[in-house]
Order: sequence, then structure tokens, then C-alpha cells
Amino acid sequence: MVKEVAARYGKDRTRMMDIVRDVQARFGHISGAAMDIIAREVNSHRVEVEGVVTFYAFYSEKPNGRHVIRITDCVTARMRHAEEVVEAFEKELGIKVGGTTPDGQITLEMTSCIGLCDQGPAALIDDVPVTYITPDKVKGLLRHLRESGDATTLVKTLGEGNNALDLVHSMVINNIRKRGDVIFASLEAGASIKNAIAISPNEVIRSVKTARLRGRGGAGFPAGMKWEFARNAAGKRKILVCNADEGEPGTFKDRVILTEVPGLLFEGMTVAGYAIGAAEGLLYLRGEYAYLKPYLDHLLEQRRAKKLLGKSVAGKSGFDFDIRVQLGAGAYVCGEESALIRSCEGLRGSPRDRPPFPVEKGYLDLPTVVNNVETLCCAARVLEKGAGWFAQIGSEQSSGTKLFSVSGDCRRPGVYELPFGMTLTEFLREVGGDDAQAVQVGGPSGTCVDRGQFGRKLGFEDLPTGGSMIVIGPQRDILAVASAFMEFFVEESCGWCAPCRIGNVLIQERLERIRAGKGLPEDLMYLEDLCTTVKKTSRCGLGQTSPNPVATTLQNFRKAYEAKLLSAREDGRQPTFDLRAALSEAVRVQGREPVAH
Repeated sequence: MVKEVAARYGKDRTRMMDIVRDVQARFGHISGAAMDIIAREVNSHRVEVEGVVTFYAFYSEKPNGRHVIRITDCVTARMRHAEEVVEAFEKELGIKVGGTTPDGQITLEMTSCIGLCDQGPAALIDDVPVTYITPDKVKGLLRHLRESGDATTLVKTLGEGNNALDLVHSMVINNIRKRGDVIFASLEAGASIKNAIAISPNEVIRSVKTARLRGRGGAGFPAGMKWEFARNAAGKRKILVCNADEGEPGTFKDRVILTEVPGLLFEGMTVAGYAIGAAEGLLYLRGEYAYLKPYLDHLLEQRRAKKLLGKSVAGKSGFDFDIRVQLGAGAYVCGEESALIRSCEGLRGSPRDRPPFPVEKGYLDLPTVVNNVETLCCAARVLEKGAGWFAQIGSEQSSGTKLFSVSGDCRRPGVYELPFGMTLTEFLREVGGDDAQAVQVGGPSGTCVDRGQFGRKLGFEDLPTGGSMIVIGPQRDILAVASAFMEFFVEESCGWCAPCRIGNVLIQERLERIRAGKGLPEDLMYLEDLCTTVKKTSRCGLGQTSPNPVATTLQNFRKAYEAKLLSAREDGRQPTFDLRAALSEAVRVQGREPVAH
């Protein structure tokens, strides 16, 4: 069977992710024997296969249950008492998280954000998203799962829009609260492609540059400049990769785009392929959105039938371009473009050293453009409606609209398409979070902003964001929120470089000491120095932003830290030292208490 799976993918080593996923789906895990066979079939090494299996959270070398339940551990789920849901699952199953029931039927796991922060607590049950779980629903869910043996039957009520289609069949709701003129406006299929192929690739790039379109991932690199670098790079074969691996806690806007307006994304990918001279496009879809893959594959087939993909796209002789969906497997670091490229190549998602940059040497060492979903959607709209039209929306340095994923302590969570340039005060009024004490702008890797800064503007010139906006109400412990974010980064570090692998653990440990009321004033300076060191010396963007939960709360909520600190003793001894605890083992061995002097 393993040989059959490998043959299905042409025994292509770069399809390792697909091969491993299919083998696991058949056997419940990837055994050592299966790894050996996979390595032989794709002409690779066992160590490479094992590296892939052990790197990604959704793969397992140990047998799982027939059903795998992954409960989200996102901060917003904790705000809705997710720990009580976890306890209910553990009680009903008679196991702890990480275990499998004695009958081998169900494995229970925790996982990071699954893109359902606006409708949690939520879980993935055999890749089927289950939303709004409460402790009293757990018993019924498990009973039905055992009786039916099919997680799809748990979907009793379908979400709106395309969630109700047979190929999606999901209870997920879109929660589109505000529709703008760029992403959620109507689109005539092929309109932007026809406008693009009517001019030269260089003119397409010029239009994108004139529109001042910047990447929507948060860094804001000019999209047209990136396309130009790749087009001018040596070599005839170019690659386009769409990053649909939105793993930042609090982010779920791409899920809505992929559900409701995937055609706009495919138009943007095709336009980009024409501009850079690529014939191949890869859509890297995060493993948490596996339920959308059949639907996306079906739409791609429809576009091929309409000549909007494949040979001579839209009748343009010499322009051949097609798209394949590559499924991820639960690794946040793959949101970093070089790690994503390695994952597409069938390898561990470890970031690469730069330079060279992907536009010079990316996928299979070929010139590669990596853009995220929203950026490519904007590019399609630029070619459809014109650079001038796009540039007049938003602010001077941040043109166009921005999709915001809004969750946390607000009355109207969901997805908002809003023009760049609005203040946080205006934003909070829109989403129903007027009483917030803070907003986590850009997710854990972004900035925790206090009320005194709510006059700041959302945009690249002031407060950039990839889209995650977590509203933090006045009742929340800001240090507990920072701690939860640091747990996430400790878990998601790829482990390659010491500053990120070790530094984040040290940051979290010192933060926990302070939260426990055992911190000293000098601990704050220690944390500041450690955060700076990790940011400056880490290899990739994950480590360079992972200290932000502590660094930005230290800056903006220092009083919350200071309120937890102990005062130094006059005799100079550490107040955190517990003599009785230190002597406890000796007391146990000797069977007597120490004599006081």
C-alpha cells in the first residue's frame, strides 16, 4: 500500500508531504517500516522521511486512535473557558491530553490556533472543524462519533455561504462583518487575467508598483518590486507560491477568502505568474484547512475547463500556467517564506539562511515569488480596476483595504474589510470593543497596545498588522495573556537556532516567576535584555518577533509587572529562596526536621 501511495505521486520526493499524509490516513501513523519503503520509493534517505514525520504536528510515528481530536489552545479559546472543555473531554474519555483510549478508538491532543478564533472553543476532529464547543456538548459529540464512526456526521448545521456546499459541508460560519471594495466585491471570472495579458509582463509589474501594493503579511514589502526581482533573476523557470499558512493566533481571514472568493485568489496567482514568467503556481494550504481542499481542487478543474488555467491561458499563446494545492501539516514556522518553500519541497519546514533570497533561489533553487493570499487578491483587483483606483483607497503609505480577523473581548468578532488609516479607537467602535484595556495588533508576534495609544493608525506607517486583532478586555490579566503567547512560541520554534530554542524558554520561565509573585525588580531588566538578544540573534522571523508578547507588554503595561514584584530584603538574601523546600529531600531521607539555631 505504501508503494501504491508513492506511485500515485509519481515517486516524486518533492511530494513527500502528500505521501506521508496518505500513508498516515491509511494506517493511523507512519511506522519505521513505512518510512524505509517511502525512502526507497522516492530515492531519498530514511533520515529525510523521519525528519518530515517528526517535524510536523499532524504526523505521528506512533499509532493514533481511529479518530484524532485536536482542541485549539488559542488565547481567545482560553478567554471562553476552553480549559473546561478540555477537562470534559478528558473525563468522558478517561484519558489525559496526549493519550489514546484503551480501545484504540480516540486520541486526544491540543493544538495551536486552528483559524476558528471567532467561534471557539473549537476542535478539529479527523480534520472536521467543530465550533462553539461547550462542556455539556462533549458527551453527545463523543457518543455520536463512536456510533457513526464518521466525523463528518457531527456537522448538523451548515455554515452560511459556500460552507453549505457539498464539497465543503462545514459548520464554520464566515462572520463577514464588513465588506469593502477590494476583496469582497463582485468579480467577473477572467477579467483581471484578460487585462493583464493585453499588456506586457513589465507593464503588469509597473501597474502593481503604481498602485503601491504592499505585501499583506505584515512586513509590507512592495509586491511589484518582489515580482520585478524574480522576473529579472537568472533562469527561465520561475515559481509562484501562495502562502495560505495563516498560523498566527487570532488570524482567520484567509479561511474566509478561500471559502467565499477563491476565484479572486486564483486570478491573482495567474496574473502574478504572467508577470514573473512562471508556469507553475503552488497554493500552500495550512493543514487545519484540509476540509477546503476538495472544493479548491474542484474550482481549479473548472478554471482549466474555462481555459483560465493550463495551456495558452485565456487564449494567450505562450502563456502556460497552472496551480496545485500543497497541504501543510501543522507547523507555524512554515508561515516564514523560506520554511514554507522547504515544506513544498517535501522537507522539514526549517527556515533557510538569507541571502540568497527566494526571488533568486527559492523552490528547488529556482527564482520564486512568495505572496500571501490577501496580497494576490489585491493584485487581481489592481489589474481589473486599475492602479489609480486602488491607490486612492487607504492612506498615502498604505494603499487599499485591509482584512482584519477580529476576536477576543468584543461584541462583534469576525472578518472586517476596512481601509488603511483608521485609528484604533475607530476600529474598536466598529467591532464593539470600546472598553478594551488593550489590543494585540498583528497577533502574538505583533504589538500589545494600551489605551493611551488608541489614537494610533492602522497602517504600515504606524501600526502594521498581518490582520490578527485580539481585543483584550479590562477583566483580563495582561501577564497571563503574554504568558499564553510565549507558550505558543516555545512550542512552535523549529529548534534550529539557540537564541529562539533556548531564549524563549528563559523568557517564559522568568515571566512565570514574576506571575507567581517571586520576581525581583532586576528581573525586568533581565527580561528586556533577553528579549533584545533573542530578537537580534535569531535566524528567522519567528525568533525575531517571538519576544514581542513580553517586550511590548513590558513597555506598555509595566505597572502590571511591577505590581507582582517582591522587594529586596535588607540582609541581601533572595526573597525567592525557600529554605524549607531546598531541604525537603534531606528531611525526607533523614526522617527529622533541621535544628534551628
